[in-house]
Amino acid sequence: MTEKLPEGSQHAHDTAEQAAQERWEAVDRYLTDLLAPDDDALTTALTSSESAGLPSIAVAGNQGKLLHLLAASMGARTILEIGTLGGYSTIWLARALPDGGRLISLEYSPEHAEVARGNLARAGLDHIAEVRTGAALETLPKLAAEPGAGPFDLFFIDADKKNNPHYVEWALKLSRPGSLIIVDNTVRGGAVVERDSTDPSVVGTREMYALVAREPRLDATAVQTVGVKGYDGFLLARVVS
Repeated sequence: MTEKLPEGSQHAHDTAEQAAQERWEAVDRYLTDLLAPDDDALTTALTSSESAGLPSIAVAGNQGKLLHLLAASMGARTILEIGTLGGYSTIWLARALPDGGRLISLEYSPEHAEVARGNLARAGLDHIAEVRTGAALETLPKLAAEPGAGPFDLFFIDADKKNNPHYVEWALKLSRPGSLIIVDNTVRGGAVVERDSTDPSVVGTREMYALVAREPRLDATAVQTVGVKGYDGFLLARVVS
């Protein structure tokens, strides 16, 4: 149970939190404007998503650039994304692929998937990036059964957090030694340390960490982040065998 602060202390606490968030956002804008500015396709992906009523939970621009650099640095030719939303992160990832590369993104919502397909087409990436609709735990077995499916070089997992352990397990099945697995939103504003949490997103994330920690085929770390998306973080794991 959280102890309630005295009224004056609570106001000071709230003011300090607001000031911290404003500074985080200012730094993110500075870094993104310099190093990862949105172009027309990326801006349109965000505005069309907003117009369609999609939640404003896409990765930040500098985070999208990080995904792009990771994919490009490892020479990824195949990428599997779980959780498309409006396709903003999909664009960043697909742009890292060489000629002949392939990205498959899995999206639960048909409405979100339709927005993403439009954004990918406008970005000129619909020939390399495919959005599949349906619950990922239902589409993943179908994908795995396809001739020539996988292995994928990079996985970006950014879907319903309660199923994070299952998504990591599927990533392992569809990976090769050297594949990278990136899981977003794995700090949950610090709530990840709450052992007794009943929040399904926290429970699923903690179970995912436990799975990764005991899995000998994975070498992993996790990083806390602050910025326009608030306080969160991500896990980065490399498949070693």
